Amino acid sequence: MNKNVILWIAALIFTLGSAYYQRTTGPTYPIRGKVQIGSETIKYKLIRTYGGPDNAEISFNEPSGKIKGIFTYKRFKSYDEWTEVPMMNMGGKLVAYVPHQPPAGKVEYLITLTDGTNTVALAEEPVIIRFKGDVPAFVLLPHILLMFLAMLFSTRTGFEVIAKGSRTFRYSLFTTVFLLIGGLFLGPVVQKYAFGAYWTGWPMKGIFNFGDMTDNKTAVAFIFWLVALYMLWKNPEKRGWALVAAIVLFLVYMIPHSMLGSEIDHTALPQ
Repeated sequence: MNKNVILWIAALIFTLGSAYYQRTTGPTYPIRGKVQIGSETIKYKLIRTYGGPDNAEISFNEPSGKIKGIFTYKRFKSYDEWTEVPMMNMGGKLVAYVPHQPPAGKVEYLITLTDGTNTVALAEEPVIIRFKGDVPAFVLLPHILLMFLAMLFSTRTGFEVIAKGSRTFRYSLFTTVFLLIGGLFLGPVVQKYAFGAYWTGWPMKGIFNFGDMTDNKTAVAFIFWLVALYMLWKNPEKRGWALVAAIVLFLVYMIPHSMLGSEIDHTALPQ
């Protein structure tokens, strides 16, 4: 197996690991677990994002009918009082519904289970769910694919620099193009469908408000790659710029997905 193939395999493994880490550590990844109440074991999944047009359903199996649940919720960043409702037992499941919110609206909620003797909360802190608009697959899938390819080629470029290969400029060009189309073209389209605005990063909310981190981190990574591409075009020996850009994009990927994303602050709206 030649060195080029080995470096591509290493880049693919590295990229897959980075993508998995980013997705599973973000604030929209569901909280999963299980609790023991008396003789019953309840496995649960608490969702933290929802893109449907209706209320968000939270449900988990409870076929015995012995366990009762209390669902407590209020809008996130609001002056609302907590609302408490019993969970419904439907077809062997305990079910609760989070009231639908406009795109970027959030609700914080708690679930408490009891068998009449024992009581347990499914989370120590309120779980926050963010609502979003539906993003069509013909927009979302190319966005995800191109962002993955951008990270893959960025990683491969970094390995090429370290290995002192001859393809640094070519891989840098592919990385920049993928990042441009996937991040700065399709990214805002996804944002528009999901949250009603093409760009919510700096400086759209004011010079001292950095806004949506997802938009900002994409822009920062692209700027570094654009500079690296220009420096390589001027002088192919300046491969270190590509390595710096690859490290920046990797650090960007290490920021959990949707961290500090778009949200509605009801406390800042007219009452």
